[in-house]
Amino acid sequence: MARKPTTQVDIAQAKARFSELVKKAMAGEDVVIAKDNRPLLRLVRLGRASQPRRPGTAKGQVRMADDFDTTPADFQDYV
Repeated sequence: MARKPTTQVDIAQAKARFSELVKKAMAGEDVVIAKDNRPLLRLVRLGRASQPRRPGTAKGQVRMADDFDTTPADFQDYV
């Protein structure tokens, strides 16, 4: 899908027009949010995952320490 032209707005405009900017991004337009006319970030539509998520693919690869929920001794003053 071809990209539509880029819209650049400052942060205050982005706050006031957020719903409109989301609609533009969903339609394929790049929306750039700037501060002092310097681009900071881009609001773009996320693409779909290349393949469906398969729960359990990390089974056996993750280990939790036996003392996971024990407060470390040097943090006792903060509890």
